Amino acid sequence: MSHLQNLLLDSLLGTKHVDSAALIQLQERNLCIASPGFNVMPSDVRTLVSGFAKNPLQARREGLYFMDKDYKCVRSDEYSLYAKNENTGVIVVKTGLYLLVATYTEGMYPSVCVEATEKLGEYLRRKGN
Repeated sequence: MSHLQNLLLDSLLGTKHVDSAALIQLQERNLCIASPGFNVMPSDVRTLVSGFAKNPLQARREGLYFMDKDYKCVRSDEYSLYAKNENTGVIVVKTGLYLLVATYTEGMYPSVCVEATEKLGEYLRRKGN
């Protein structure tokens, strides 16, 4: 897992536009790795996994309740879920084995967070993860 953790920290947190990041194993629905201080609770894991189980329109209508905040869903499709709450947001990208989660906070560029998360998600999909 250390290779994945280094990849997560370097490619996401290294941008300075990702506040925290995590990798959730889809099949077992559990947290594999997370950046220091990012405490993703089992209920949050279930919320994210079920966000992809719903149809995209339903996820957009209902939004997302993650880490004790209500988020408005601004994008939801087969591979990506973007949600925001005022000046913060959460980006979730689905690969074959994982959900890649990244958050941004006020003062960070959401577009950089999205780009970095999507690129890492695409890399993991190409590697078969």
